[in-house]
Amino acid sequence: MPNAVEVPLAAYHRRQQCFGVSMAALTVVKFSSEDCGTCHRMGHYDAKVAEELGLAFVSVMLQDTDTYRRYRKVLLAQYPTKEGMGWPTYLLVSAPEEPDFVIHGELKGGMPKGDFRERLLALVSLE
Repeated sequence: MPNAVEVPLAAYHRRQQCFGVSMAALTVVKFSSEDCGTCHRMGHYDAKVAEELGLAFVSVMLQDTDTYRRYRKVLLAQYPTKEGMGWPTYLLVSAPEEPDFVIHGELKGGMPKGDFRERLLALVSLE
């Protein structure tokens, strides 16, 4: 018997094939800080979960100035003053390095691996 994630994921992949949407076109961009313990703990599984769902993953530490500069426009589009963002903040984005990127949803704050997978799958399924 398939686990709870396999069934919705299989249905999602079938739906994406019908509508011609490429899963690879979606990227999870994680904004975090070196001194955030929750961000570090989630770092043990967040990229792996994104990969399991067929999503690209980019980790942006705010202290990494080169990477932060590349993705700053994405963060500021959602949080112009950075007020209200969680630690970590995950944004589901198409074409994050392009000027016409689109933010499709967000997750913020710490959560267990299973909750993260379910919430990310729910975001992806809305697309």
